[in-house]
Amino acid sequence: MTDLVLSRADLVRRGLLLNYFTIAYNAVEAIVSIAAGLVSGSVALVSFGADSGIEVTSSLAAHWRLRADLDPERRKRAERITHRIIGVSFLALAVYVTVESAASLWRREAPEASRVGLVILILSVLIMPVIARASRKVARALGSRALEADAAQTSLCAYLSAIALAGVGLNAALGWWWADPIAALAMVPIIAKEGLEGVRGEDACDCQP
Repeated sequence: MTDLVLSRADLVRRGLLLNYFTIAYNAVEAIVSIAAGLVSGSVALVSFGADSGIEVTSSLAAHWRLRADLDPERRKRAERITHRIIGVSFLALAVYVTVESAASLWRREAPEASRVGLVILILSVLIMPVIARASRKVARALGSRALEADAAQTSLCAYLSAIALAGVGLNAALGWWWADPIAALAMVPIIAKEGLEGVRGEDACDCQP
């Protein structure tokens, strides 16, 4: 029994370390992406930055879930609430991206090229899959659906960065202004799907004391 408790405590510590890095990186990513998007008029960059901000919220909820893990009673409650917070965050982002992208297409707004935006998107394409993979391993070992949802959010961050990179890159290289909002709209089905899964997800975790 002691070995199992120690093993679980080690997993929680590993999860917290990954969580600290995710929060720090996404906070920087959100600030840089939104600033670069506002300066260049890029909906894809602003939307990606907003996603990074929501990822911070998701990671903070996951942090609370991890802190509660070694107390079975607190763990159950934290699992349920965390899963729903993450789901609602996804849905809020889906609405924001849809409205902003549609408005940009309607107004035919052409964003300016953003080197800073391209750099942050490339970094995210490289870094986020590694963090997501490590976080998912911890979540599965702990048997937590909420933590798996948070890892999925991090994976989504990598997908969104690739989509946004395509839109921003096409605009910078070929002047296709419409590629930017179209790339942002392409994010919506992925975001909404994750949100619905989070909100409709089962409350209980599969973890053992």
